[in-house]
Amino acid sequence: MASLSPRQKAAQIVISLGTDTASSIYKHLQEDEVEKLTYEITRQQSVPPEVADEVIEEFYDLCVAQKVYLEGGITYAKNVLEKAYGVQQGSALLERVTKTLRTKAFEFIRKADYKSLMNMMMNEHPQTIALILSYARADQASSIIAELPENIKVDVVERIARMDRTSPDVIRQVEAILEKKFESIVSVDLLEIGGVNYIAEIMNKIDRGTEKQIFDELGRKDPKLTEEIRKRMFIFEDITTLDSMSIQRFLREVDTKDMAIALKGANKDVSAIIFENMSQRMGETIKSEIEYLHNVRVRDVEDAQQKVVAIIRRLEEEGEIIITKGGKDDIIV
Repeated sequence: MASLSPRQKAAQIVISLGTDTASSIYKHLQEDEVEKLTYEITRQQSVPPEVADEVIEEFYDLCVAQKVYLEGGITYAKNVLEKAYGVQQGSALLERVTKTLRTKAFEFIRKADYKSLMNMMMNEHPQTIALILSYARADQASSIIAELPENIKVDVVERIARMDRTSPDVIRQVEAILEKKFESIVSVDLLEIGGVNYIAEIMNKIDRGTEKQIFDELGRKDPKLTEEIRKRMFIFEDITTLDSMSIQRFLREVDTKDMAIALKGANKDVSAIIFENMSQRMGETIKSEIEYLHNVRVRDVEDAQQKVVAIIRRLEEEGEIIITKGGKDDIIV
């Protein structure tokens, strides 16, 4: 079932439920969600019965985990799920559910333009900024962090990384303060926010220059935390950890000029494994372009490498390739 992407699984669930139930589900989806789901349903190929059963079972388990969490909170849910499913599967279910539910809080933030959010948070305390960004989309948070004043940038990153649980009372207090700045506030009683996994997701979307600056300073302050964040990130040098099929897959998406610039500043191990998985024709083209590259700015190399990483991350989210770095393992066997 690892071959099915999350969208394919969602499409399979809707197909299994039948047209009447499917039409009811559609009423609760946003326009872009309907569009993506419908597209996936139309291109859904024949799925073996045993795979369809596994998808439905996975969906049922997630529904049970969400119900237990909402009714009893994280501690209660952890105990129940671990007893019902075992420690490993129970913890995995709880992590997926809390990550999904966290996105429902401060929903208005994720719909706002990051520039507007930036202006509204400029005079806030770093802890408040960290709390707000923990509910923002990763791309919003990365853009805002990149533009924060130098004296608080690393502080905010560190606070997000160390954030694990915040009481609903604190959330409500922050909402009350922000109510004067925003037209509406959505109050959701959720506890799981921020954390190392979330800041790693943000750092994956930050430009390489800002990433290096943050890690250099944070590394001096807290080497252990810095290493913990790095373990959960995927950076250009981690291409060496990918299997051959994954490398060949993302190479089909990469512009040859971007790859040439990216490899201009890459280490020998990365260059070697990439060329090993290229067609002879593509390899010759890129080597030829590299030969004609002169006086390339470090920033241009970093931008090109970031483009490659962005493609890899997108393909991972779509279920096209698998990244198993830093102990993360979402594969269902």
